[in-house]
Amino acid sequence: MTFEAARSDGSTKRGRKSMKSLLIQDTTREERENIVHQALWGACGIDCEFCSGCDNRGGGRIESIYQPYIDGLKEISEINAEYHAPFVR
Repeated sequence: MTFEAARSDGSTKRGRKSMKSLLIQDTTREERENIVHQALWGACGIDCEFCSGCDNRGGGRIESIYQPYIDGLKEISEINAEYHAPFVR
């Protein structure tokens, strides 16, 4: 996402909008719950059991995979790496 910032001389500067950190140390539990929910259902906004593709791997509902992140135990990157490890050669 880009933005234009006004300078004191009236000109503008184009740049990128910075994204807030998703690290556990930079978020509250409530923020982490929202991050996971928005990431999983952000496109349509509806909680749908049919969107839970991880049932194919026996993982249950996909939000349960990210529970350690919500609880502040593992970063998202660690969870994703563990989940994808069996597929990487």
